[in-house]
Amino acid sequence: MGLQNWLVVTSVALALSAVGQRAAGADFALKSTAQYNLGPNKVALSGYDPVGYFTKNAPFKGKKELSAEHHGVTYYFASEENRKVFSEAPEKYLPTYGGWCATAMAKGEKVEVDPANFKVTNGRLFLFFKAFYADALKEWNKDEANLTTNADANWKKISATR
Repeated sequence: MGLQNWLVVTSVALALSAVGQRAAGADFALKSTAQYNLGPNKVALSGYDPVGYFTKNAPFKGKKELSAEHHGVTYYFASEENRKVFSEAPEKYLPTYGGWCATAMAKGEKVEVDPANFKVTNGRLFLFFKAFYADALKEWNKDEANLTTNADANWKKISATR
């Protein structure tokens, strides 16, 4: 299935679920948490530990009792060590495009992700949609350089960064 068809099929279904999963709220920098892919209580990455993606190249479910907040967004961690590492340099571990699917962002769309479907490239964490009928990471890998350029430009518009 091509990316365009995939986006059409998933956009309708995901739009309904996104209403309950996105949190509006506190402004920070030139962005609002409303632009980020957040669950209840403004938890990012569906509760996965952002540090594990970088240090172990693997997703690890974080624990609510091991949490940290950064600019109004809550992150969970699998260990106290990961929470400490994050607290020392949080910007290094944040998901690209606010945690939305990188492939969809290249088309200007905010689409939910499977937090276990990811790629770390050049120090950036990219997340991707995945279902039995589509894997956005496979599409991304076919033309990563161009898709990154497009996604960066689209995210700049969506998030109102300068």
